[in-house]
Amino acid sequence: MPDGQRKPDVEAVMQDMSMNPEKMLGVVVVTYASADVIVECIESLFRSQNAALKIAVCDNASPDETCSLVRKAAERQGCSFAETTPEEYRSQPAINAPELTLIHAGGNTGFAGGVNKGIEYLMKDADVGFFWVLNPDCIVQEDTASAYLGRALDAGEFGMLGGRTVYADQPGMIQSDGGSVNRLTGICSNVHYTQDAATTPMPEPDDLDYLSGANFVVSRRFVQDVGPMREDYFLYYEEVDWALRRGGLPIILTHQAVVLHHAGTAIGSGTKTRPYSAFANYFMFRARMMFMRRMHPWALPVAYVYSLLKIVQILLKGYRNEAHGAWRGLNRLSPPPEVLARLDEGARKHLLG
Repeated sequence: MPDGQRKPDVEAVMQDMSMNPEKMLGVVVVTYASADVIVECIESLFRSQNAALKIAVCDNASPDETCSLVRKAAERQGCSFAETTPEEYRSQPAINAPELTLIHAGGNTGFAGGVNKGIEYLMKDADVGFFWVLNPDCIVQEDTASAYLGRALDAGEFGMLGGRTVYADQPGMIQSDGGSVNRLTGICSNVHYTQDAATTPMPEPDDLDYLSGANFVVSRRFVQDVGPMREDYFLYYEEVDWALRRGGLPIILTHQAVVLHHAGTAIGSGTKTRPYSAFANYFMFRARMMFMRRMHPWALPVAYVYSLLKIVQILLKGYRNEAHGAWRGLNRLSPPPEVLARLDEGARKHLLG
């Protein structure tokens, strides 16, 4: 049944949860140098109404105060809290996760590596049936979690569940309602990008190729059938690749789940008023070629030429460093010095072998 423009029956959701404890919602937040945003994200999750959450913050060896701020947030909330590592939780056949867990990844293996570790940890908790991947620079509304949980319980078998992601500094403007991929160029386009959130209806799920990596839910069945995110992308295209491997498990949506997103605070993703940084461009152009080689190899020459023209366009606008980062990423060269300087030893090994 499509999301019939009705709010989830919260009473029914809570009753279903009491009868089926495996239907709790797990939240995976991947952090790296996220000290400026992580507290607001965690606090907004704890304001969620009518939904039981188990939050796993997977930290990719942040060089700042991210981890200490997560600990302080747990203390202020008075919630159950634990810290663990992949080596520790992998040795346990099952766990009963606390309300908030800080996972120390032990290095920086990128967005997908952090997501995989967070889901792997929460999969060991039989109470968790769904996994909400959320960026640390997101703020959730009080009814977002219950909207996701209600829709998930109402839907039957599904692969991915999405809501609406809007800009935190302009909450009336849509960032993404999901996205589509151009099979020739590999360019990803956010559906309803910059449109008015108050007047724009949600898209048809069948028109979407993927959901925004900043904010989406996957089912336990999806993880079991499809497997983990591919980690060799490091940044960008992981969620697109993952979504296109979902087989017969559908994408579903709910217009009731709204998340505010600061967008690209850590990696310098572009917005309407800000160009992509050299760091973001390096990984974006690199990942696009990997994606096309893997998913649409017949269109790889077209994608390469199109990307090359985009680099020329960036250069003509005067963004030399940004163009240089894109060029090196496009050609699978080592990162330029300003990008390499931001990567720890683990990330460098991951990228450079």
